Amino acid sequence: MLRSTAVAALFLVCFSAESAGADNDRFVPCTDAADFPELTGSQCLTTSMPLHHESPDGQSIDLSVRRFPAAETGKRRGEVWLVAGGPGEPGASLYPFLSTFRKAFPHHDLVIPDHRGTGESERLCPQQESLGSANGVALAGEEWGPCIGTLYADHGRASAFSITQAARDLSALLTRHRGDGEVVLYSVSYGTQLALRMLQVSPTQLDGLILDGLVPPENAPQWDLSHRTAVVDEVGRALLGEADAAALQRLLDTSDPNATWREQVPGGDLRRFFGTFLNFPALRTRIPSIVAGLSKRDDTALRATVADLKSTVAELTRYPFSPPSLPLVMLISASENSERRDLSLETVEAEARTALFTSAIPGFLVDSPVPRYERDEWFGGTPASLPRTLVMHGTLDPNTPYSGAQAHAEILAKAGPLTFSTVQRGAHLLAFVAPTCFVEAASTFVENTQVPESCIEQGQ
Repeated sequence: MLRSTAVAALFLVCFSAESAGADNDRFVPCTDAADFPELTGSQCLTTSMPLHHESPDGQSIDLSVRRFPAAETGKRRGEVWLVAGGPGEPGASLYPFLSTFRKAFPHHDLVIPDHRGTGESERLCPQQESLGSANGVALAGEEWGPCIGTLYADHGRASAFSITQAARDLSALLTRHRGDGEVVLYSVSYGTQLALRMLQVSPTQLDGLILDGLVPPENAPQWDLSHRTAVVDEVGRALLGEADAAALQRLLDTSDPNATWREQVPGGDLRRFFGTFLNFPALRTRIPSIVAGLSKRDDTALRATVADLKSTVAELTRYPFSPPSLPLVMLISASENSERRDLSLETVEAEARTALFTSAIPGFLVDSPVPRYERDEWFGGTPASLPRTLVMHGTLDPNTPYSGAQAHAEILAKAGPLTFSTVQRGAHLLAFVAPTCFVEAASTFVENTQVPESCIEQGQ
């Protein structure tokens, strides 16, 4: 359902200076702005929030926000806040697509917060997830034990890293740090769940809401994370069509378990590896040729695609704070986004047995090592009202299923004016996988003109 669980899986399949320079409650030039051309001119701040918003005089945590001022200040109309996916993804996960966001919102500042527990905001495991630790903000193998121990040692603090507390953060940030002009909130994947939770628990004034890769309704267990393999398999089969799906099935049924090409597959699981490809339109089109080659014991196409995947991932995760917070992924996923808390490995394997494409995510949910927190009264709810809203979604999204987005949009439409724009054969995170369609839909929405009902990205 959510993006960073997919990114976490991708990190496992495929393979880091202190703070970026912020001041308390005041935007100042980011100290890393010269390190990456796309960050030039960005401004950073650190602000304090209650650890538990219902106890404002209790413990606090620090959150980080980065702002990219509009290129032409004389034409500036306001701000677009960009809320990353996850759970666990930092604002840095959106930096590779800044040029696309600029095209979509040329007259707006872009404001990118780090959710609590991600990026430069305070972490679940501050010591093990620091830049100066063994593996930077990503956990090294020997850091997992102390990190999990930290969560159990202070379960009250760990339970504060929930969707609802993060939603209250977002509302407070928007209220405290919004600039002049209109304010539009863009969110993707888990970010859509976070934005909608905010509009339930602590609504704030917005001039527009863009939901890219809308999550299914929270109370629809057929689409929760424990069923991700079923979602991925459905998308993969739809991508291939009957003939190519049959060819893949023959390869899986007849290939030698000891075939040398298996050594070239990261993780050794071809079905899971192909499931990863579904997030990359330029790579997913190669699946039939890879299957054809492997059927003849030719791994040339496989080797080339593995190399291209690794270079793509490296480019998308080149910032020191790029890695997702896997402890936060596990905490929120196990606590709120999986109905089956007693999920067993036997069940995961049985449900994947006939799949051509699989996901690692259901396996992550088995015997989760983190201390779960209980869902609160806001889970499964809907905002009482919505601002003018755009839902944009791809029909071949392997992370947030298209049918789930349609079902959720139908519910949300009762709370306010909603437009649904479909990207045919689009995958997840449309600013990345279908930038032309994204810019067309997002820019027309902000301009309050006719948003296209459907779009096809060239080459897909």
